[in-house]
Amino acid sequence: MGRTWSSAILVVLLLGLSSAPMMENQFEELEHINFSSSNLVLTFTNGPTTNQDITGLHSLTFGMAGDANVSSLLIEISADGTVWSTVKNITSAPWLTYFDSTAYANDSYTLRATAWDDDVNESIVASSGTFNVVNQVPVITIFTVLNAAVGTGNSASDRAWFGIDTDGTLEYRWGASDDDISYASISVVPGPGAPPNDGPSSISYGWDWSSGAMSEGTWNSRITVYDDSSLSASETHFIGIDRTGPTLSSVTVGDGNAWQKSTEVTLSGLINNADDGQGSGVSLAEYSFDGTTWNSTSSDSITLNLAEGVHTLSVRSVDRVGNTGATIQVTVQVDETLPNAAGWTVDELTTSRVVPANVSFSAIDDGSGVDLANSYIQFGFDSNGVGQTPDLSSNWMQLGTSGLTGTIGIASWATKSRQYLMFQAVVVDNAGNQYTSSPSSFQILPGLDLYWNATQTNLDRLIVRPGETDGNITITSMLESNQDYRGSVVVRLESAPADRTSTVSWTVMESRTLDSGALTDTQEELIWNYTVPKTGQFDLRLVIDYVNVIDEYDEGNNYNHMVVTGAAIGSPGLVPSFAPSIVLLILTGFAITILQRRTRD
Repeated sequence: MGRTWSSAILVVLLLGLSSAPMMENQFEELEHINFSSSNLVLTFTNGPTTNQDITGLHSLTFGMAGDANVSSLLIEISADGTVWSTVKNITSAPWLTYFDSTAYANDSYTLRATAWDDDVNESIVASSGTFNVVNQVPVITIFTVLNAAVGTGNSASDRAWFGIDTDGTLEYRWGASDDDISYASISVVPGPGAPPNDGPSSISYGWDWSSGAMSEGTWNSRITVYDDSSLSASETHFIGIDRTGPTLSSVTVGDGNAWQKSTEVTLSGLINNADDGQGSGVSLAEYSFDGTTWNSTSSDSITLNLAEGVHTLSVRSVDRVGNTGATIQVTVQVDETLPNAAGWTVDELTTSRVVPANVSFSAIDDGSGVDLANSYIQFGFDSNGVGQTPDLSSNWMQLGTSGLTGTIGIASWATKSRQYLMFQAVVVDNAGNQYTSSPSSFQILPGLDLYWNATQTNLDRLIVRPGETDGNITITSMLESNQDYRGSVVVRLESAPADRTSTVSWTVMESRTLDSGALTDTQEELIWNYTVPKTGQFDLRLVIDYVNVIDEYDEGNNYNHMVVTGAAIGSPGLVPSFAPSIVLLILTGFAITILQRRTRD
């Protein structure tokens, strides 16, 4: 482009653009950037004016006066004067473009043009007046075909059906609301051919269409209404021409599953699933159990009372003119018996567990079979393992997604000591019968267990003379843990007369506190000394954690019981209470010897 813009060139451009009927708006020059070193004067010579209402497509031209070398012209639009979006970026002459108002929502807008002057590396801006986009899309108020035999034509499932001959006529009628309607066109009509456009010179608002070869079939006739703003609206009318009978594609049995859970079974789709092809629609359905005696219904569904088992039903469709379709076979399977429960299998639950626990529930169903996809296990935490809902979890939670096997893992099993993990199973068979098991509880026990090794815990003597000189015995004991335990443990030796009453308590003979870490190797040997104070039998026991401060798997094995006897002074090694038993043994031996001799004699 040269540095000087000729008035003659601008006149030619304006004359060339003024011939379009949508480009005859008046425009105005609004802005010139002050204090610019550029000599360029940029103006809108053809553009929207202030408060102008515009529709459709408009041309935009620009005037450039002064000595400048323009390399680009950016046209932008804004509804609020703050956010601008690009309409067109022109990089060479001629400096003109088109503005399609239909691309924008109805609102008030401003256009601005920014020209770049390469001579001074500056941009010059000009703005249009604030104008209004007021496009109106045509609204189709009616589109129909007169004198339909049946149906509205509003959808494919509710077609307007006609019984016309091959040379018959279809009377299409339409109406629309708009401020500048131009014409309407119609397509997808029974052919061959199609009606001409209705308008724009004269609008009849309809077509009386006869192709001379109206064949059977269905058509989705579509009308499109145009206005002078290049806007349009379309609508479809569903029609059909009938000369043939229906076919039945399928019948839905009950809830659609292969097995039904009730002997009262509903068959549906008898009408809706039938296709009359080129016909006027289905009138009724017929069904038979033996293929000879037929029953009919005009309802889309029927309810039958059937016994448990497998049944075969013949079904066919009849259209409105009495055409009978092909027969299809429908299988009905009935199972109304609930699944049977077999029981739970759950991994041992302890606070030492670090991996998820496996859970499974066994169930059988001799009818339709167990539907594992819809069966599931629920669980929750409970304080005492009784009741119908877990009281610590407040409600049941589902284990995994589906099925009767799964795993349950938590962040820390150690926090659940002595709580109960409750389970219940919801078992569904393939017929939809649902069985919910009674809640079952499994206690989460401590993982740690301390106990006395019975084979390595014993007395060196069972019968001794009482007193400090002869009544001393040594007890060797082995304290063990089932896992590495780093805490301290209190153990003690206790004694009590064997013939004591319930009011006599155990006497603590010695108490020891094992240092923390003594059981890191899971065992500790302890040697105890005890002196039998007097004659008679004495119960001894070794006790672990007598105050129960350590939470253990089995608190019952914290005791190891032993018996020691203090013998009478006159009968070394004997306990008075044992004497009758020994005498009796001697006498019994003599008696057996005499009997044996008599037998030999």
